[in-house]
Amino acid sequence: MIKKTRLIIRISFTFYLLIAPGLITKNNLQAQTNHARIKLDIEREVGEIDKMIYGNFVEHLGRCIYGGIYEPDSPLSDQHGFRKDVIQATKELNVPIVRWPGGNFVSGYHWQDGIGPKELRPVRMDLAWGYRENNSFGTDEYIDWCREVDTEPYFCVNLGTGTMDEARNWVEYCNIDKGTYFSDLRIKNGHRLPHKVIYWGLGNEVDGSWQMGHKSGEDYGKFALETAKLMKGIDKNIKLVVSGSSNYGGDWIKWNRTVLEYLIEQVDYISLHNYTGNRNNNYYEFMASTGFAEKAIKITEGIIQSELSKTERKKPVYIAFDEYNVWYRAKGEEGNEEVYNLEDALVIASYLNMFVRHANVVKMANLAQLVNVIAPIFTTKEGSWYQTIFYPLALFANNCYGKAIDSYVESPVYQLDEKEIPYLDVSTSFNKEKNEIILNVVNRHKDQPIVTDILSQFRSFDGKATVYEVNGNDIKDQNSATKQLVKTKSLTIDVKGEKVTYSFPAHSYTMILIPMGD
Repeated sequence: MIKKTRLIIRISFTFYLLIAPGLITKNNLQAQTNHARIKLDIEREVGEIDKMIYGNFVEHLGRCIYGGIYEPDSPLSDQHGFRKDVIQATKELNVPIVRWPGGNFVSGYHWQDGIGPKELRPVRMDLAWGYRENNSFGTDEYIDWCREVDTEPYFCVNLGTGTMDEARNWVEYCNIDKGTYFSDLRIKNGHRLPHKVIYWGLGNEVDGSWQMGHKSGEDYGKFALETAKLMKGIDKNIKLVVSGSSNYGGDWIKWNRTVLEYLIEQVDYISLHNYTGNRNNNYYEFMASTGFAEKAIKITEGIIQSELSKTERKKPVYIAFDEYNVWYRAKGEEGNEEVYNLEDALVIASYLNMFVRHANVVKMANLAQLVNVIAPIFTTKEGSWYQTIFYPLALFANNCYGKAIDSYVESPVYQLDEKEIPYLDVSTSFNKEKNEIILNVVNRHKDQPIVTDILSQFRSFDGKATVYEVNGNDIKDQNSATKQLVKTKSLTIDVKGEKVTYSFPAHSYTMILIPMGD
């Protein structure tokens, strides 16, 4: 059966089966069902792709900070204690924004513990993850690291055990030039110029019972609203992210509506979180696992529009999908150091496709996390290496910009819980400056390639297209310090006219940069 992903059912092939069964053999039936079409029209714009959707996240968890981005005793670190190999890898990922310091950690974190002379900083018990936190890496170190890797800092304030004053004082410490208590304290600590932190999250996963300082939607909404007012009173130019629901076992829709009822006039984003995994080793179920996240985006977009309609506000409110990843193997005692395989990389590519498809409302996303802990970069004492998920992230962040395009996709499907799931997961964009189409395709088929006609409905293709493919011999292939079984391969193909036919290999993610004619 063939399904059009924009809910248009194609009946011609079924009709052909009914009227001419004697003409169909097993071989050409397979050829029919493994053929797809993608129709591109660059005038069908969804929205501008914001570079912030390729962001990341670092939390005080396991070896993410200590032993990851910060390891003063390592010969691989610079004079500030920052791992130089991680700096280089982060630049290769082209990470535009990094969220810090949590995560669950932030709900027990008090930022003044992490400033001033390191020998005077207190050691605290972190109740989120059960570690001792020595606070040797704090606000100023984090800002220095962000400047080194050329990324935007995104701070999350403590609205679990923290106070409104604590949040506003942090903005003062970071953003006021001089002449106030906390700005002068920053200068005393060696940073004459203000940090000018733009992005601030109002707590983390406050709806979750696992969170220190967990609150109801009403209580959080009231507390976050007053905190937001104080923070913007210090710096009116900051952008705020309200904590959307991550407790999907509860009434998450009600939570998102409630907090926006309180904060729709104050915030610029609402956060969403989602992790997925393959606990029952069901490949095709895993390949479809980003479907819930896409549903959450659509529902939350509707809630945003509903709440905006009740106000005089003209500026939009967006979604910050500021935690997502594959995470199901390594938790707790395993140190949260997930080792990723090819199928995990395909799911990450599907997340990124989803963010591009919803570029009108998803304006930030942050993979959790950057180094060692459920991360694309893994460090050892001798060096670092790239996990499978590194490669789709790098391809998107370095190439996929411009206007997201609402493409027509007709793909073979598979059955899952009475639903039809397209084998091809697709996003497209048009980069006007480069005059090229960026086509991203995940072929979820475990065993077979899918031959696809790529059709332009606006202008002809013209020139040499660059094809990048992330794949391996087996869906369970993993990378390590000694071998990269899954990585990016590239080739070029000549394109001319209004049609290109390409065979997307089984279990692959492919990006094609297609030049357009004048």
